[in-house]
Amino acid sequence: MALLVVFLFFVLVAHVSALDACPKCGSMEVPYPLSTDPNCGDSRYRVYCNNDALEFLSAGGFFYKILSVNPTSYKLVISPPLIIENTCSSSDLILGGLRLDENLPFNISKRNTVMLLNCSENILLSPLNCSAYSFCRQFEDADEGRGCKGKLCCHFLKDASMTSHQIRVRVGGCTAYTSVVDIKPDDPVDSWNYGIELQWLPPN
Repeated sequence: MALLVVFLFFVLVAHVSALDACPKCGSMEVPYPLSTDPNCGDSRYRVYCNNDALEFLSAGGFFYKILSVNPTSYKLVISPPLIIENTCSSSDLILGGLRLDENLPFNISKRNTVMLLNCSENILLSPLNCSAYSFCRQFEDADEGRGCKGKLCCHFLKDASMTSHQIRVRVGGCTAYTSVVDIKPDDPVDSWNYGIELQWLPPN
């Protein structure tokens, strides 16, 4: 009898989750609790389906394309902003980079290696890795980073000691950035998984 009750409970949970899940956005699933519409998902986990592309809206009002979603680990990966080649600046520079609403259940995970590009010399006072062996030096040799080649750059692993709601860029500081998820020291550049991994707190 106890086993039957447990089984029915899991069937009910699966059924409710299935009812609450939003329709696909293009070819991408939109698993619960993500919500593209007031009639599905959980409104606190709002994402947007724009022209069949699933997107995440920052607190600054910038849309980032969602590359993947893993509902079992409560994570999604968004695309870093474009880097404008002739100025080595991120397309979200005017907004100060990526900023998440701290009242929402999303934060930046600890698996992101962030590269700050086109930095002022003040960055050298920080504990970031700005050496010739920084990952950003490999990035600027790749096609994606060639517009920032030869400029001061640094990298850091986003960890618990840093704010989990912002990657900041600004004129007079660093004007561009990119991010790689779960990078390993010996990974070749052409195998890097470019993206910014966000995680969410599960619904109560």
